[in-house]
Amino acid sequence: MSPKDVSSGSTGPFSPARIAVTLLAVLAIVFICVNTADVTIRVIIPKVTMPLWAALLGVFVAGLLCGGYVMYRRRAR
Repeated sequence: MSPKDVSSGSTGPFSPARIAVTLLAVLAIVFICVNTADVTIRVIIPKVTMPLWAALLGVFVAGLLCGGYVMYRRRAR
């Protein structure tokens, strides 16, 4: 008897998880690009007026950095 193939999912460049993450990133970038109005944001104490796309982009980049840090720490174990 030959052993069964127990591989789980696709390991190629087009796995369902990678497609989903890419799609979410593209949707987030489109959302950032279409929101261009100026907004006032309170950052700890001062109020800052800036375009909404800049605030959304900042939060998006912060999320990428936090997610990358978590994944780096998970792989380091």
